[in-house]
Amino acid sequence: MDRFRMIFQYFQSNSESVMNGICGLLALATVKMYTCFDFSCPCLPRYNMVYGLGIMFIPPVALFLCGLILNRQSLVMLEEWRRPQGRRKKDLAVIRYMFSSIIQRALVAPVVWIIVTLLDGKCLICAFSGSVDPEKFVGFANASPVQVQQLLAKVPCKDEELLRNNTSRKAVTRYLRCWSQALGWSILLILIVAAFLARWLRPCFDQAALLQARHWSNYIDIEHKIFEETCCEHSRLFAHKCILHFFESMRQEIRLHSFSLPEEGEEAEGEGDLLQGITDQEQVNKLLQMWYYEKPPLDISQVTQR
Repeated sequence: MDRFRMIFQYFQSNSESVMNGICGLLALATVKMYTCFDFSCPCLPRYNMVYGLGIMFIPPVALFLCGLILNRQSLVMLEEWRRPQGRRKKDLAVIRYMFSSIIQRALVAPVVWIIVTLLDGKCLICAFSGSVDPEKFVGFANASPVQVQQLLAKVPCKDEELLRNNTSRKAVTRYLRCWSQALGWSILLILIVAAFLARWLRPCFDQAALLQARHWSNYIDIEHKIFEETCCEHSRLFAHKCILHFFESMRQEIRLHSFSLPEEGEEAEGEGDLLQGITDQEQVNKLLQMWYYEKPPLDISQVTQR
């Protein structure tokens, strides 16, 4: 049990590392999902492009939303952006830093999906087989325009009877697959170059502002966690007090059934201090309202002086 508690505390204190791991797992799951997916083009002139582009871009949108949902910092960032000004000012640089880190992690899995589909080529062949120029291929020269469109739409289907003896089907497939793979490798190269430049050009910018934004973004995340833990602890103690008060008239019966209840003096010394005198529902609601609308300033000099 202690080992699981240590692992849970490690995850709580290293949320950035955990999110990097989750992004990596999502990327691996994306590749596995695509390899297990049975892609079958409809081979119809009106539906090929819709199906091909839908398979290429709709799953990345879902993966992007999953990345935002799994990242708890997205909720923290939205709360920090939408909260009233109160006694604590909002730093837009911190919000921008949190937003950029959230978006970067959420885009990993969608980009992997798009690159894998382009390198495979099936989606692009299905989507744009009807858009190629038939004059570039000899096998479609003697067909009417309507027949050409039907034949080009059936290029992704290997078992189609109309194209079994047509030598141009493989040529169209190779042509579109080359374009798809070239586009996929180009996107991958652009992303690698962008990551390289961002990595090596970062020291050229203001490092002090970056350190401040990183520090206070971590502070907001940790403050949110500690506030939730403190609220849960106070709720537990408050519920314990209310239940003991409710069963006060049954104290004798509870003791007869071997339930151990703390003495009144022990309750006052232990749980009373943790409740900090907050013993009423209106007090709790007022404090929560004050926390939301008037967060205390980030200054503990008075506390240290005391």
